Amino acid sequence: MQLDRYDREILRILQEDGRINNQDLADRIGLSPSPCLRRVRALEETGLITGYHARLDAKALGLSLMALIHISMDKHTPERFRNFEAEVARIPEVMECLLITGQAADYQLKVVVADMDAFQLLLLDRITRIEGVTGVHSSFVLRRVVDKTSLPVPAGK
Repeated sequence: MQLDRYDREILRILQEDGRINNQDLADRIGLSPSPCLRRVRALEETGLITGYHARLDAKALGLSLMALIHISMDKHTPERFRNFEAEVARIPEVMECLLITGQAADYQLKVVVADMDAFQLLLLDRITRIEGVTGVHSSFVLRRVVDKTSLPVPAGK
């Protein structure tokens, strides 16, 4: 899909405020409401907009410990990776799972838990019990320096 300046502006604004009403969005980008809504729906239908979400405060929910876990696998087969990915997808504390290169690890997980006891249970009772996991290396997040959810929308040509 070729994006024009209106589409790019819609994407930027909706990433900042997914609850903006169509009238306000149309006013901000300089279109009338009907064409604005048609553009938003087209962006949704093409899959550029994949959903709308509320951001929650982890600490307010009692989730004050964030960790990054590097996972090494015993075999590099599609079946082994598929099984691991399916298992970690079922763990609610796993916020992100990335298949990575350039490290001794195969995966990096970002997890959030209440405290070190909860982390120990998650690691020892869930993650290390997944078939094929041979090594784990954990790092604990001291502070989030950059915490974005918005993607950079490329400029037009």
